[in-house]
Amino acid sequence: MNSEISQIYKKLGIKQETLEFGLRIEDELSERFKIFDETAEYNQLKVLHAMQENRVSEGCFQYASGYGYNDMGRDTLEAVYASAFHTESALVRPQITCGTHALALALAANLRPGDELLSPVGKPYDTLEEVIGIRPSKGSLAEYGITYRQVELLEDGYFDYPAIREAINEKTKLVTIQRSKGYQTRPSYSVEKIGELIAFVKSIKPDVICMVDNCYGEFVETREPSDVGADMIVGSLIKNPGGGLAPIGGYIAGREDLIENCAYRLTSPGLGKEVGASLGVMQSFYQGFFLAPTVVCSAVKGAVFAANIYEKLGFGVIPDGNESRHDIIQAVELGTPEGVIAFCKGIQAAAPVDSYVTPEPWAMPGYDSDVIMAAGAFVQGSSIELSADGPIKPPYAVYFQGGLTWPHAKLGILKSLQNLVDAGIVSAKSLEN
Repeated sequence: MNSEISQIYKKLGIKQETLEFGLRIEDELSERFKIFDETAEYNQLKVLHAMQENRVSEGCFQYASGYGYNDMGRDTLEAVYASAFHTESALVRPQITCGTHALALALAANLRPGDELLSPVGKPYDTLEEVIGIRPSKGSLAEYGITYRQVELLEDGYFDYPAIREAINEKTKLVTIQRSKGYQTRPSYSVEKIGELIAFVKSIKPDVICMVDNCYGEFVETREPSDVGADMIVGSLIKNPGGGLAPIGGYIAGREDLIENCAYRLTSPGLGKEVGASLGVMQSFYQGFFLAPTVVCSAVKGAVFAANIYEKLGFGVIPDGNESRHDIIQAVELGTPEGVIAFCKGIQAAAPVDSYVTPEPWAMPGYDSDVIMAAGAFVQGSSIELSADGPIKPPYAVYFQGGLTWPHAKLGILKSLQNLVDAGIVSAKSLEN
């Protein structure tokens, strides 16, 4: 590394021994990074083809207000998503406020009183507990007479097929599969594994709806769950598919009748997809989706870099440094609240926005413990941007994700490590090995 780059790392608070340790790890990952670049190239071309196929034009970026009738940009973008994800239809709207909202919308739109929702992958992400009614909440599915059951995972974090077979019954209407680990230490699931699970479920009850929570997984592989039998895939635009440019929004892509139900639930029966003005965000939505494959590639490199850094230092990491990648999240088990807090403070200090702010744990809505979040982002809460968070409870794991560019993801990890060294949680001597 040339001296000018070393000097600017020094200005950013990275000491020479920390930088040299990181550079050794980076050098070992060069061949693996080439594979990530190939995946990004394929997905970039896939998105480009979808845009060309649907004749995206300058007119798609025009401002639309009011009812939003005949909003060409909105309607064309939904066709682009459907093409890229190989589905019959898609709903891509700024009126969908976040990933949890998109999931709640898809569930409420396609379940009716007396139906049962099944999770064959154990407990879902914390914020869905109140949506479902696992934790009582106003307006939950449980309040509308929709029952829920879950099948716990095996010790290795994978599916208990005999128990799933037993759980499926005449009331089972929809099966929800969470691709990413969330605040758990189980594996994130490959598209291939998700396809196997969907095929098993459909072999027992062919008419069951299989929905995949695709958050954090888009463009990490060359295929999506919709390519292996998912009836709906759901995600947030301030995660992977927004490419860091989408200021808000969510998507649901899948079978046409199911997406139509979602549209009626989002707006109103009788109106559906016809209303909902795009309010000037279309250029950001299109450009973010176009950039998403390369942005996701940077985030994956950052996750693998983090895994190898912290594994080398003796911390538990999930996935480990050599495992294949199926989402952008990297869990690091730091073992103490102090470790989690120091890590997150390092990520915050590496941010382009609010780098001077000190994150602290707080009682965040939708969670059952205090949570610390570090995210100095251009878009509030955008977890495709460099961020880290974690609940302050055992095993005191921090969840790192994002990085719009590889150099920024790299700096964030080095800064988190430097913070742990400065706090005495990691020995400076350990960096010499």
